[in-house]
Amino acid sequence: MTLLILGLLLWILAHYFKRLAPGLRASLGNAGKGGVALLIVASVLAMIFGYQWAAFIPVWYPPGFMIHINNLLMLVAFFVYGMSATTGRLRGRMRHPQLTAVKIWAVAHLLVNGDLASIILFGGLLAWAVGSVVLINRAEPNWERPAPGEAKKDILLVVITLVMFGVVAAIHIWAGVWPFPG
Repeated sequence: MTLLILGLLLWILAHYFKRLAPGLRASLGNAGKGGVALLIVASVLAMIFGYQWAAFIPVWYPPGFMIHINNLLMLVAFFVYGMSATTGRLRGRMRHPQLTAVKIWAVAHLLVNGDLASIILFGGLLAWAVGSVVLINRAEPNWERPAPGEAKKDILLVVITLVMFGVVAAIHIWAGVWPFPG
């Protein structure tokens, strides 16, 4: 559990570094980007292995129907995340699509995982995403909404969303976690 918590703390510190210590971050220049990237990679590895190695300590037992809600929320999360890269009509509908997608993803996983390690991991990442939105909005209160593009790009976003959902489901199956109801 210690490695999981360390990974989560590293993730949060690496991502908040620019907002909490902008002068120090700026003084590091481009080399600072590499250092932050290394911290992020280390944090992801620590979270993966820390989660995998954590003892299973049940806190609550999610009902079986939550799997359906999780899968629906995951489709929404992939779609919302993709809105950050689309040049279609949906472009600019949301200020923080990636962080919103992380929040949806975290809630979805909290609904189907009732063990302590899951609550720490997904709850911690949910708290990080909420905090990131607050910090960004405070630092940059005025946001200019980008102009919308062509509707056909939104159709491509739907296709990419479905493909990514399939890929991530396949990765879960490969890792030994069946993401669909029995």
